[in-house]
Amino acid sequence: MIKITNLSKTFGGLCAVQDFNGELEKNQIIGIIGPNGAGKTTILNTISGIYKPTTGTIMYKDRDIAGMKPCEINRLGIARTYQNINLFKEMTVIETIKTAYSWRATYNVFGAMFSLPGVHKFEKDIQERSMRWLARVGLEDQANQIAQSLPYGMQRRVEIARALATEPDVLLLDEPGAGINHSEIQDLVDLIKGLHEELDLSIILIDHRMDVIMKLCNWIYVQDFGKSIAQGTPEQIQNDPIVIKAYLGEEDIDA
Repeated sequence: MIKITNLSKTFGGLCAVQDFNGELEKNQIIGIIGPNGAGKTTILNTISGIYKPTTGTIMYKDRDIAGMKPCEINRLGIARTYQNINLFKEMTVIETIKTAYSWRATYNVFGAMFSLPGVHKFEKDIQERSMRWLARVGLEDQANQIAQSLPYGMQRRVEIARALATEPDVLLLDEPGAGINHSEIQDLVDLIKGLHEELDLSIILIDHRMDVIMKLCNWIYVQDFGKSIAQGTPEQIQNDPIVIKAYLGEEDIDA
């Protein structure tokens, strides 16, 4: 689905990512791991259009999306979440999900001002769609609460539901486990696994929590100081001496 070739991104004299090569196949979950500053989020930012790569190609559905605008990439079927949750202030949960449908509106300002029939039909449709996504992530009972007032784990689910509302084929998850306590991690893993299976989603996952990576990913890429140092199955990565030295340390990882 996505094939990345010789991807590099520099900021002034700093090379954040150097010659990254990777591939995401249909219905696959791949992980990108590495210490802070390894270039993981930069890779996601180039895929999603936030950054234009310095060199390299990102092929998706037989076209190079490198350098395209984020909204264009999203419309092609790639959605993402962010490490730092960015929910709209004072918006309810259901209102937050509805923002994902704004680009699909079939009416203009004139239609909204005079409440033309098409407006009511569209609003009813996105209300129903948004509630279905909230039900899928277990938040239908919180639909009318202010999104930012929810516990952190629930806010993560709101963000995931908002991304899913764009009906993507590919979902980019940037540190979904960040800020979530240990008791909520298995629920998060089960949610992502369920969405992957039910929606035929292909997923690229970044997370510092190795239990999340090991339980979810089919294939893992390891970055260190912007360079790729290893790739393989979770079992291969867990036992790779280069990875252990550079990132995992000597700790035993519970997969």
